[in-house]
Amino acid sequence: MDDDRRRPREGARSRRRPRRTSFAGVLGELLITAGALVLLFIGWQQWFNDLVVAGEHREQASSLSDRFEREAGPEVEPGADGSYGDPPVGEAPAEAEEFANFYVPRFGADYAVPIAGGTSTVRTLNAIGIGHYDQTQMPGEVGNFGIAAHRTTYGAPFNAIADLREGDEMYVETEDGWFTYAFRNLQYVQASQVSVLQPVPDAPDVSAASGERLITLTSCNPMFTAQERIVAYGVFDSWQPLSAGPPAGVTAAGGGS
Repeated sequence: MDDDRRRPREGARSRRRPRRTSFAGVLGELLITAGALVLLFIGWQQWFNDLVVAGEHREQASSLSDRFEREAGPEVEPGADGSYGDPPVGEAPAEAEEFANFYVPRFGADYAVPIAGGTSTVRTLNAIGIGHYDQTQMPGEVGNFGIAAHRTTYGAPFNAIADLREGDEMYVETEDGWFTYAFRNLQYVQASQVSVLQPVPDAPDVSAASGERLITLTSCNPMFTAQERIVAYGVFDSWQPLSAGPPAGVTAAGGGS
């Protein structure tokens, strides 16, 4: 009997008291949750959002290309040598005014991004894609056609700039036609080294009268920082009017209208 009476009391003593949740434990769980949300946001911003914005760039470029076709002037005939002579030079655009499309097969078969006037981060680079440095020349003009774009975020138009190889073709489409440039070399400079945008880059004493037509692409370096600039140079190769259709390299890559 004595043993039987003791058992219930022993069982009661064996029940565990509920654990109290400490402030530190709650704070830790909140920090873990916040960290997970931050990582998800970064993943969305750096990957998924870039895919969405890149798609918007392609749609904008296609719309602009269609406008060029609708407003195209009379058909231009090639000369006896098959060329179209010196390229025309368009008017400089206003800030955030879309005036050209950019195609680079090395950046992907469906790569197409509009170019607009100015390099305002908010109005041009974030909202449109690629910006034209106001102080530089226009496509096909003797001198230096300078453009800038993000390497990360907002569609990252110049994300693959470091992957360019000598001879890679880059195409600029305007209302006047198609301008083809061939990539020449990369350079890494300080963010303050604006001499890369001179008519002859880094040569202040050499004027554009040298006759060379260049294109210069600039973006931030290293990735996710703005400490330096990565600069890609290209040399003008040829031009053809809209009536001649896109260059073979664009159609092969799936670009153009």
